[in-house]
Parts: sequence; C-alpha cells; structure tokens
Amino acid sequence: MKLIMQSPLDITSALQSVKLLSCDVDGVMTDGGLYYDEEGHEIRKFHVLDGLGIQNLMDSGVHVCIISRSTTKAIYHRAKALGIKHCYLGVKDKMDTMRQLLKDLNLDISEVAHIGDDLNDLELLLAVGLPITVPKAVKEVKEIARLITEKNGGEGAVREVTDRIISSKKNSN
Repeated sequence: MKLIMQSPLDITSALQSVKLLSCDVDGVMTDGGLYYDEEGHEIRKFHVLDGLGIQNLMDSGVHVCIISRSTTKAIYHRAKALGIKHCYLGVKDKMDTMRQLLKDLNLDISEVAHIGDDLNDLELLLAVGLPITVPKAVKEVKEIARLITEKNGGEGAVREVTDRIISSKKNSN
C-alpha cells in the first residue's frame, strides 16, 4: 500500500481510529467490469480474499458498509453472504447516506475510512478521516487519497485495507 504525502505515524493513527470501513463496489470490490448473462442480468465478480478480510474486520469490532450507485442485486447478495448489515444501493448522494449511518451508529466522520475510485466518491472521500483508493482510480480521486492500495479493485484491494486496519489496532494495544 502506498502512502500519499503522509508520514507513516499519521497513517497508523488514522488506521487505528477507523470504526467504520465504507466501500464502493464497482472498481473497488469488483474489477469494474460489467458482465451480462444471456438474459441481460448484470453479474459481478467478487474476490474471496476481500470477503474474509471484511468478515475478520467486522469480527474485530469495526463496522462495514457498502455504498454504491449500482442497483444490481448481486451486490446485495454478496453483502448478505458476508454479514454486512449496512448495504445501500442506488445511492446518488453518498455523503447524505453516510451522515444518516453515522447518526445511527453514533460515530464521527473522522472515524471512517472510505474506499472509492470514481468522481461520485469525491465528496465522501474529502470528508472521511481516511480516504483510500485503488491504482485504477480516476486522477481526481488519486489526488485526494491518503492511501492507494497495491492491488487493483476486485483483486484483493479491500483485503489489503482490512488487514492493515486490523494490524494497526493490534499494534496499538
């Protein structure tokens, strides 16, 4: 994972503060490709390593949410299979959705890490305590991210982040 103009101590502190990991889906939890079956249904390919990482993170006490503009049912099914309780699909204003979730969870925006890769993630990435992106993100997102994963979306990028959060919290005890 690349550090972006931050000292390792700043990043470690930000990772230790994370109480909610928020994930975009297309390009982050998937490779960003859109696949269609013969009936025209959209299909998404998720990486198994990300799934176990998300479950490990939730087991460590960190909340996880999905916030996506997509409305594909495959995302809902993946969230359900992983035990993610907060899955928001068809979201045009990610910041508004985050505000409500933070209120419900009694958390502060500074305690959130968000992984996003496109322009519809910008407002949320600018607001959270730890903005994270993937190597294939758009330029504007890369410019504001504090961390860029080594792995691409859909290839274990989320696992990289979950492992890093868990490790930083273990090292703080």
